[in-house]
Amino acid sequence: MWFSLRFVFVIIFLFQIKYLTCQINTISTPDTSTIEPKVIKNKSARKASIYSAILPGLGQAYNKKYWKIPIIYAGIGGFGYMFYSNHINYIYYRKNLLAVTDDDPNTNNEIAGYDQTGLQAEKLRYKKLRDVGIIGFSLVYIFNIVDANVDAHLKTFDVSDNLSLKIKPVFTTTPNNNFGVGVGVKLNLK
Repeated sequence: MWFSLRFVFVIIFLFQIKYLTCQINTISTPDTSTIEPKVIKNKSARKASIYSAILPGLGQAYNKKYWKIPIIYAGIGGFGYMFYSNHINYIYYRKNLLAVTDDDPNTNNEIAGYDQTGLQAEKLRYKKLRDVGIIGFSLVYIFNIVDANVDAHLKTFDVSDNLSLKIKPVFTTTPNNNFGVGVGVKLNLK
């Protein structure tokens, strides 16, 4: 009983896919004979990469993707500030740790309530955060270059309405009179 219900649901599902495919095919398309095709100028991926390496965001401007420039500068500025502020705190705690560990009575710890262990822990915490800032800054810079390169390569990629994908059920029989059900995929590139 369970097997036959499942089989019925599979058949209904496959016919629904066929119905949806037929609905997609009945959409009328406008007359494109009067529309002139848009000429897309090839962009040099090498130029875009070099521009982005020299000045972040310049490759995106070359590719006319101006909306990406503020995102790149927000990432670079955020990670740059993270590096700077954590580096200042790292130096401050390192200086106070050195004042506690040296035998010079003229140097003293400026931070009340922190012993050598606490100062060491804070110094290591700010060093890790500073290193995350460096890594993040580097990743955003590299992403900027890669994005400009990929965007220039994909500038002439065809995304017109002439691309289509059709999915429909397939019923087959074998020489042994076995029955098969499957899904057929047809890709039209015009």
